[in-house]
Amino acid sequence: MRFRRWWAARPLRWRITFAVGAVALVTLLLLSRLGAGLLTGALLGAADDELRQQADAAVTQLVAGDAPRNVRAPGLRVVDTAGDPVDGGPALPLDVGQVRQLAAGQPLIVGSFRELRRVLAEPAVAKDGSTRLVVVTGDLVGGATLIARAAAAFVLAAVLVAVVVAAAAWAATRAALRPVDRMRTAAARLPPGERLPVPVARDEVRALAEEINLLLARRDEAVSRLERFTGDAAHELRSPVAAIRAQAEVAVAHPDPELTDETLRSVAEEAARLTTLLSDLLALARADAGQRVAARPVDLVDAVRAAVGRVVGGPATEVVAPGPASVAATPTEVALVLDNLVGNARRHARSLVRVVVLPAGRWVRLVVEDDGPGIPPGDRLRVFDRFTRLDPEGGGGAGLGLALVAALVQGRGGTVAAGATAAGGARLEVRWPAATSPS
Repeated sequence: MRFRRWWAARPLRWRITFAVGAVALVTLLLLSRLGAGLLTGALLGAADDELRQQADAAVTQLVAGDAPRNVRAPGLRVVDTAGDPVDGGPALPLDVGQVRQLAAGQPLIVGSFRELRRVLAEPAVAKDGSTRLVVVTGDLVGGATLIARAAAAFVLAAVLVAVVVAAAAWAATRAALRPVDRMRTAAARLPPGERLPVPVARDEVRALAEEINLLLARRDEAVSRLERFTGDAAHELRSPVAAIRAQAEVAVAHPDPELTDETLRSVAEEAARLTTLLSDLLALARADAGQRVAARPVDLVDAVRAAVGRVVGGPATEVVAPGPASVAATPTEVALVLDNLVGNARRHARSLVRVVVLPAGRWVRLVVEDDGPGIPPGDRLRVFDRFTRLDPEGGGGAGLGLALVAALVQGRGGTVAAGATAAGGARLEVRWPAATSPS
């Protein structure tokens, strides 16, 4: 874990260079070991060929009937299968296990590095029927020295080549990342509204520049929306606050018991308006931030009847629900959506508001209609924007109700749309994901 954190904290250029250099070094060291092994094999093969020629000549003499004492040559001995000399010479400096290996046809390397010797044996059957071993020994000191020097040269060459490869990787990585560095510098200096230049080559750098430009566009749009939202919120908050302050100042400057009740009622109305506005702003902010409770089945028919029961007076409200329907949301979200839709319809209706709940497969349709003047075709998309009021002089809310409806429904994967009834009134339709799939 510590190594991972340490590795992740290193610069990308350093990590690439280190990885390439390490892979190159390991690969070259393996190749060096392979080369030294091949060289050692070639050297031992040549020595074995020369020793076998000497042993074969001695075997020929023994088979022809020459006595072991007469078979003499530098580094050549004749012993029995137990390793005891039969040529009249001293005992061999070999143990029983080594003699067995020689009898089995396995050559040996004996001695220290400065006195390395190659030993092999060839069997021979004398005329008297006895089995003899012709043991031949050759000097390997010169070959061992050559192999040691070659191995050192291989290792040194591997290290040097790995350093060269790492330096080349560093230079190549630096050259490859230079456009990214320039892009990063340019992005840090970009003023609002400007975009990065897109490279001509259709490579990863171009794709990165395009994605950064899309990100900058979303950032500018979010900043613009936030500034517009802040300005509109400040403007909407100013009106009730100013009304409350003005009425309070008049009441303080001109105390009149007869006007106290009227002043308090006006202050209470403006405070209620301010509270509603702040609640809507808070709900919108939470929806924008994605702070949503996990959805669960909510009975939309019962929620509609409860929302209709919360209103008193005004136009008649009719509920049409052919069957049960549950949506994937929370009771609070459903209540906010219904209160805003029903309240909006009742403000503009002349005599009737109709709320229809229709299950539609994986969706549940909620349709709210009124017999009022309706929504002009050019404004049917704009009504879901924040602080949009088609009739500012006609009273009502701050223009956040339908925006809140759109934010809550779309946050659960649904859709909202505005249209017109056959009689010309307003028709608002919500498509909510059903809580369970139909059987």
